[in-house]
Amino acid sequence: QVQLVESGGGLVQPGGSLRLSCAASGSIFGINAMAWYRQAPGKQRELVAAMTGGDSTNYADSVKGRFTISRDDAKNTVYLQMDSLKPEDTAVYYCNAQILVRTGVYYGYWGQGTQVTVSS
Repeated sequence: QVQLVESGGGLVQPGGSLRLSCAASGSIFGINAMAWYRQAPGKQRELVAAMTGGDSTNYADSVKGRFTISRDDAKNTVYLQMDSLKPEDTAVYYCNAQILVRTGVYYGYWGQGTQVTVSS
């Protein structure tokens, strides 16, 4: 059984910063890509940032230059540093990980989500 547990969300004023964390635990033989998605009320879930096992990164245009994804493979953890936050960044943020559960078999797992609210 694999679990992803997110933390670090909350209420922040425009221009502020937050750091999200997502730790994977359970029967993990390896992790390939890890990513952050978000879903605002009435909108579809969208990719915010992703990092492959080779440390290649990809960002949504709306967050480039403001958000930074990183990972600590020793801790099976992915982070999202969010700076210069805007009200339109308000959403539930979810982490996703492609986890090797046995030889040659990867499954995609989701965290439970953490609320980020940017408001004055």
